[in-house]
Amino acid sequence: MSTYVILGSGGVIGRNVAKSLAGDITILRLFSRIPVQVNPSDELMKGDLTIESNVIDAVKGAEVAYLTAGLRYETKVWKNEWPLIMKNVIDACKKENCKLVFFDNVYLYGKVNGRMTEESSINPCSVKGEIRAEIAEMLMKEVRHGNVTALIARSADFYGPDTPLSFVNVTVFDKLSKGKKPMWLINDKVKHSFTYTPDAGKATALLGNTESAYSQVWHLPTDPMALNGEQFIKLAASSYGAGNKYKVLSKGMVKFVGIFNKALKENNEMLYQNEFEYLFDSTKFVKAFGMESTSYGAGIKATAESMKR
Repeated sequence: MSTYVILGSGGVIGRNVAKSLAGDITILRLFSRIPVQVNPSDELMKGDLTIESNVIDAVKGAEVAYLTAGLRYETKVWKNEWPLIMKNVIDACKKENCKLVFFDNVYLYGKVNGRMTEESSINPCSVKGEIRAEIAEMLMKEVRHGNVTALIARSADFYGPDTPLSFVNVTVFDKLSKGKKPMWLINDKVKHSFTYTPDAGKATALLGNTESAYSQVWHLPTDPMALNGEQFIKLAASSYGAGNKYKVLSKGMVKFVGIFNKALKENNEMLYQNEFEYLFDSTKFVKAFGMESTSYGAGIKATAESMKR
């Protein structure tokens, strides 16, 4: 009897991983502060990843653990909690001889000229990026020493149905669904990659079930034909039968609004991602698994339809 556990199962990635694992395993355990059923047979476990005993209980008897947690978007919270969470999860997986799949982002690369690949230098240019680099190294150091079997699944910024925290879901789809003019951050003329969340969940689940995928970093399948802001909004607007007019928020404007909005202020150090080209390469995954990414046309249409319901 096999048991898989999703640590931090309440977010969009955890839910999509759970959907993708349904039927493939005997027991799927969903662990979070407020666990919610995804599949009828899911086993729910309430707990906190910052509490060591909770994590040990969650991983007990599991064959694979997926760490898909998302923390409150505050540097102070990340500094205090991410290293602790990673330590707790690594220790629990070592104790239970459980394989680990860590869902990560690209902050640790910093500003990259050209395409981000699994071989891109770790060169963070933000505090949040430094924290992500620290916890990724914590994990891969244990892998190199043979103490744990693990892999990192890395995603670009994401979008998709039921993805409320994605910046394009907030600034584009939500605005259009309310009949308002969409917005874009900083520079609408540079290309920006986005990973479609159902693809991310399916691919992350697949990696955890593939023995040869471990001890590596993988970029999750993402449409290589990246769009700029103008093109993205035009496709989204067409799904609503809306016009192509939109507003670009300048860097100065975003920083000014951040004085009054804590969430925007926390994003200031990441604005380089919107100011310059942001190109994510998932060639390695596509070649290894033959799983093509959802096109922006299809993904944007599906996201828009989900927002209309």
